[in-house]
Amino acid sequence: SDTDDSAEETKSTKSKKKSTAGSSSMFQASGDKDKDKKTKKKGKAEESDDSDSEKEEKSKKKKGKGKKKKARSPSPEIEFDNLETFVMQPAPQGVTVKCRVTRDQRGIDKSLYPLYYLHLDNEKKTFLLAGRKRKKSTTSNYLISVDATDLSRGGENFVGKLRSNLMGTKFTIFDNALNPERALPDMSNARQELAGIIYETNVLGMKGPRRMTIIIPGMNKDNERVPLRPRNECDGLLIRHQNRRMENLIELHNKTPVWNEETASHVLNFNGRVTQASIKNFQIVHSKDLDYIVMQFGRIADDIFTLDYNYPLCAVQAFAIALSSFDGKIACE
Repeated sequence: SDTDDSAEETKSTKSKKKSTAGSSSMFQASGDKDKDKKTKKKGKAEESDDSDSEKEEKSKKKKGKGKKKKARSPSPEIEFDNLETFVMQPAPQGVTVKCRVTRDQRGIDKSLYPLYYLHLDNEKKTFLLAGRKRKKSTTSNYLISVDATDLSRGGENFVGKLRSNLMGTKFTIFDNALNPERALPDMSNARQELAGIIYETNVLGMKGPRRMTIIIPGMNKDNERVPLRPRNECDGLLIRHQNRRMENLIELHNKTPVWNEETASHVLNFNGRVTQASIKNFQIVHSKDLDYIVMQFGRIADDIFTLDYNYPLCAVQAFAIALSSFDGKIACE
């Protein structure tokens, strides 16, 4: 009934306020350890009733079929003067930046090397980023640009890149600065690592939701990313995470989908933003607050996907995480 719906809505806005307040501390570079322990327990409790509310949502959706076509609300008005600055800046706190990703596979070349575009999901469909896989690269290597027509490594519109390991199961996101070998001794112009992405291979090749771990630099007191400029491969995000050297790093995971008996599939609640089932749909959360969706990505048509991200992610991080999920080599399906 309608009253149920409005009660649900007020509940969700309340939890949103609570989440926003707690969100900045969750992502701070070096937090207070005791506080962590307390919130962890709370997070566990929230997890169990979360799945119930998701099931409720799902059954409610079934009953109200046909009525809820208007659920996909567009992005709140987001304006910026400088595109390159905006795509590197964390999302404003309390604001979900709603975007869509389109994949262009037309043409002989593009079936192997599609182009990907990121636009704001607003009336103007403001262009943010374009990405494509580099040819003649031993590992998967994607270039990310603020110009849809210039996707070259040397171009001045190049803002970042995504690179995978040989297996195609781990990825690193870099900004556009120099390789540490060519940088100044003080590393001031060396590239930053913006995120590491790990896909857990499904043992025995079982079909099922894939598991992702995302490692990002923590935020400082001014809610800015702590710069991470590794001198060499052994000091990067992925190796630090592997050796549990997590100082100034934040670990995020994809939210575990709930098995739904009715549809005989794993489901997540995307609040109307995703309309097609796909193994590629995912939501990224912090273990301390499973209701605070850091990023969600899912299919709405064959080559159209919604991508929504929140603080502390920036557009380049979110877009590159989405690009990694398209990569053909991932041995996780």
